[in-house]
Amino acid sequence: MIARKIEPVIRRLMEEFPAVTIFGPRQCGKTTLALTMYPGFSHANLEDLQTRKLAEEDPYEFFIRYPEPVLIDEIQRVPSLLSLVQVRIDEHKKMGQYIITGSQQIRLQNAVSQSLAGRTAIVNLLPLSLNELADAGIVLDRDQQLVSGFMPYLFQTSGRTPSDYYRSYLTTYVEKDVASVGAVHDLTRFINFLTLLAGRCGQLVNHSALSGEVGVSSTTIGSWLSILEASHLVYILKPWYTSRTSQVVKTPKVYFCDVGLAAHLLSISTPSQMNRDPLMGNLFENMIVMEAVKARYNAGKADHLFFFRNSNGLEVDLLFEHQRKIIPYEVKSGRTMDEKHTLNLKKFSANYPNDVANAGGVIYSGDSIDRFKGHMFRNFHDCSTLFLDTESTFTLSF
Repeated sequence: MIARKIEPVIRRLMEEFPAVTIFGPRQCGKTTLALTMYPGFSHANLEDLQTRKLAEEDPYEFFIRYPEPVLIDEIQRVPSLLSLVQVRIDEHKKMGQYIITGSQQIRLQNAVSQSLAGRTAIVNLLPLSLNELADAGIVLDRDQQLVSGFMPYLFQTSGRTPSDYYRSYLTTYVEKDVASVGAVHDLTRFINFLTLLAGRCGQLVNHSALSGEVGVSSTTIGSWLSILEASHLVYILKPWYTSRTSQVVKTPKVYFCDVGLAAHLLSISTPSQMNRDPLMGNLFENMIVMEAVKARYNAGKADHLFFFRNSNGLEVDLLFEHQRKIIPYEVKSGRTMDEKHTLNLKKFSANYPNDVANAGGVIYSGDSIDRFKGHMFRNFHDCSTLFLDTESTFTLSF
């Protein structure tokens, strides 16, 4: 198994809470991580029909068969089990007895908040990060990385291509997660919507335009986006603005939590295709935004990430809020340093001097340079540390 950066966070939380709930997309490594960290735990996988039936029909027998400490996988299959978990936590008053995983947050949020208030910590696990791969000796070129994505299976199993993997992944997601929610009545149109969304990664979410192309209402588009976000297939990046900003775009952008899935939906299956594709820059930006999110989540912290765009055409790709100040970053897929890449950083800093912590920099595909024309240029393989800080650890608990 490739070591995960979030391990120290989970170990600390297991000492502080009776339960830790791990949310994340399917196959991102939640179960593997938990079993590697705690091999002595009982393991109940609620995807298994017999295990699920036992949990639904005889939950007390369930805990005889799977005694604490226990890993309960895919709790969204039997959310009613959380009520008994609450009772048992209150009876035993012992820390670190439950690891609960879920890949469909939209069905779990209310159940967890109602049943495990103050009893569980929440962490978000995403697919592998660039620095996790590097620590395992896996460093890919830009185009190969964008095609391969970051799902653990592809780096721990030989002989399966990204195209084969993501085709199967998509089928599993639609059949198990989307269909189970019940809010999607036309799966063909939903897949079309997902494909159109891949072509818009890094762009503003335009419900009306998507509605017209897919052939469903804007309300349905909003509902489908919520499902994708809740199941960690997409990440919504919010715009930054304050009471002092004016003429600012307040529509969010959308990114795929795994860039390899977006590439697959766009039928990009080889590095040479990626290199020539007009959407390569968007996919590269997608990868960098998600690396920033992973860095934050893996440290157990809130994302604190935004973008900026105003009606005058000024745009900054990624803003990191640190101690109530903003650090701006531009994302460029090219390999050559160019002063023009820093122009928007300069304009943003000049417009909002009281909000900016420092000049920021450019994340690109060339060599890392500490200072060029007043700004840092950082190779994408080295970008994760830009989004770490020394503030107190953020833990979401219910």
